[in-house]
Amino acid sequence: MSYEINLMAKLVADLAKKLSDSDIEIVETHHNRKIDSPSGTALILADSINNALDGQMNYEYARHEKREKRSKKEIGIHSIRGGNEVGKHSVIFFSNNESFEITHNVNSRAVFASGAIKAANFLFHQEPGLYDMNDLCR
Repeated sequence: MSYEINLMAKLVADLAKKLSDSDIEIVETHHNRKIDSPSGTALILADSINNALDGQMNYEYARHEKREKRSKKEIGIHSIRGGNEVGKHSVIFFSNNESFEITHNVNSRAVFASGAIKAANFLFHQEPGLYDMNDLCR
């Protein structure tokens, strides 16, 4: 329910189209009690990039098991678990001579309540229909 993560998903999708020759990596960090890996948020970011690139990308979770050159059609997804980190997500676009990184940090779980309130306020002013958090970012 984070508004800013949904905004980030939109931004990285737009960047993926503009930086289509880049290698793309997602790094996500959460507290040491988190069970799922990668996080749902990392997958939202990967899916938004993949959708922008017409579904041509593959997700690579275990590069350490591979002994081959990195594919241009992969999105690397890396999970870090430690301490009491609420959530940090970075999407990095690597070209031959530079890199571009967007990072979102959550410092308090209050952002999820704030996002829910933003969504409720948005819905209050809409016609009946089906909406999701992406509609807030348009």
